[in-house]
Amino acid sequence: MRNEKGFSLIELLIVVAIIGIIAAIAIPNLLKSRQAANEASAIGSTRTIGTAQATYQSTRGGGRNYAANLAALSTDGSVDNVLGSGSKSGYNFATTGTAATSVLPSYFNTTSTPQSSGTFGTGNRNFYSNESYVIYWSDASAGQAAPSATAPPNRVVSGGTAIE
Repeated sequence: MRNEKGFSLIELLIVVAIIGIIAAIAIPNLLKSRQAANEASAIGSTRTIGTAQATYQSTRGGGRNYAANLAALSTDGSVDNVLGSGSKSGYNFATTGTAATSVLPSYFNTTSTPQSSGTFGTGNRNFYSNESYVIYWSDASAGQAAPSATAPPNRVVSGGTAIE
């Protein structure tokens, strides 16, 4: 008989099983890390939109009015084209500015919602901010709607928890 060298079928199956176990542990952690990164990006982008609204109000808004939408902020150069398109890092963004009247001041609402939620989604939290520049969140994976605020003069935010 020849002295044959190599791996037996059992040894190869054991190696494949070990790799499968490691992958089963690593993939969920990778997905959670991606969701956390998307959510951190969404918080930063929501803050950027708020800062852009403040800049717009003090410059093009004449110290009175906020930008009507993301397209106006993008055209003005206050936000980049990717964020100005309304979609970035697995989140959809929207901002709506309302012009001041003789009775009420100008105000804006900014929302960011994940494109999908759940275990394999792009994020599990909705975010909201307005002219107070406080960022609120709600649980998208539990089916909660994005936080919102009432119209002036009482800008009370409902359906969310403040981040900062």
